[in-house]
Amino acid sequence: MALALFDLDETLLRGDSASLWLEYMVEQEMAPADMIAREQAMMNLYHQGKLDMHDYMAFTLTPLAGKSRDWVDGHCQRFCEQWLLPRLYPQGLERIDWHRGRGDTLVLISASGEHLVAPMARHLGMEHCIAITLDECDGRLTGQTRGVLSFREGKVARLCERFGEAASTGSFAYSDSMNDLPMLEWATFPHATNPAKALRELARARSWPLLEWA
Repeated sequence: MALALFDLDETLLRGDSASLWLEYMVEQEMAPADMIAREQAMMNLYHQGKLDMHDYMAFTLTPLAGKSRDWVDGHCQRFCEQWLLPRLYPQGLERIDWHRGRGDTLVLISASGEHLVAPMARHLGMEHCIAITLDECDGRLTGQTRGVLSFREGKVARLCERFGEAASTGSFAYSDSMNDLPMLEWATFPHATNPAKALRELARARSWPLLEWA
């Protein structure tokens, strides 16, 4: 039984869940509209491979600090149903079903927060979800994170923590971003999926499969 590792944003999903979530929060008057411009500037750094994920999470979690976990989870459930599910690529769903038919262990792994990724994993019927863990105290979010962030090398660290280093053998990985190069190199069968330019060029140089989902 192999691991099938799926990145979420721009891989299975058309768009970035964290950016869309901020738009949702602004629409729901949960966050000020001027956060969007700064968040987009941070996302530009992400695409350049220069983002400090701790800074990004601290900034984007600010509107949730002090909110109850139940309140946040209720909003995230509605957000995922109304905003994210319609953006899933059909080919991605087919590939998930292919791995399910093989009996592989399905893992949704993302550098977005668990409040956004866990509901998507449930909707997709995936057994495992690895995402950035949100800190909470007495049932309320603190606006901070816990543990190793599932970003760049952190994804591999979290995978090894959960499944062990040997789990890379025979595993499949799907991602669009050079930020996920550590995970793609860790897997036996990496797939550049809707890849950004730098990953596309690397995938061609290494003869990795290129998948274009629309």
